[in-house]
Amino acid sequence: MDYKYIEQLLERYWNAETSPQEEAMLRLFFAQSELPAHLAPFKALFDYQATQSAVSLGSDFDQRICQQIGEADTEPASGPATVAARPITWSERLRPLFNAAAIVAIIATVGAAAQYSFGGGNEATWDYNTANYVETYDNPQAALDETMEAFKIIGDGLKTATAADDTMSLNAIIKTPIE
Repeated sequence: MDYKYIEQLLERYWNAETSPQEEAMLRLFFAQSELPAHLAPFKALFDYQATQSAVSLGSDFDQRICQQIGEADTEPASGPATVAARPITWSERLRPLFNAAAIVAIIATVGAAAQYSFGGGNEATWDYNTANYVETYDNPQAALDETMEAFKIIGDGLKTATAADDTMSLNAIIKTPIE
């Protein structure tokens, strides 16, 4: 007898290309008592699938599990399992935020330390000791005159900026139509 079709179905079964109807056909074929010798090794697989499909947990499953874990209430549950609620404090609710704040603080500290370590040698540092600062001019009147000249330059610049602003606002007024 030629079992070419069964062999093709088996090949498709191993490649996961069979339909449920074709798998049922294979189960029926391997349920026979007499099989060809080259297909006999596959009988155990389909027999195992048939026996395992009939296995279920049983009605006393919950009770046996409760007994094994040592719970006092060993009655089978008639509905969905219930979980006792426990109050959650504010500190427990905010703990993830505290953790996040700590991580940010650590990263900022490490970043500042790295920036200081790698870039701190090239920059000038401020010296807050006033004893290190001494007068560098010889003539106080010349220093006052230079300071007054600097203030005059700044004042002239401010007057020019103000005049330019006034001119711009005057041009804006002239360009608007009179009603």
